[in-house]
Amino acid sequence: MKHAELSPAEQDKLDAAAFRQLIAHLDTRKDVQNIDLMILADFCRNCLAKWYRAAGEERGLEITDAEARERVYGMAYEDWKAKFQTPATPEQLKAMEGRKRG
Repeated sequence: MKHAELSPAEQDKLDAAAFRQLIAHLDTRKDVQNIDLMILADFCRNCLAKWYRAAGEERGLEITDAEARERVYGMAYEDWKAKFQTPATPEQLKAMEGRKRG
């Protein structure tokens, strides 16, 4: 079967599987900081959480920011930050500032 022949339900299943794989991949790369993702790709784990919450709201579900972040981070956001977030380096801050101007 070709991609163009997929039903919307089949496409949703593939999209969901790709999202789950992205979340799993990010979970294995806790060394990659959100600022790195923002500099390189203009999105981060928090963006994914916001998109997840918004998708829920579009479907009439009440999902809090904390719940959405827990889905993306695999734990409470505050716990992830305490365990894995490092202070931004001067280089990261400079790159982030340059991205804002660009």
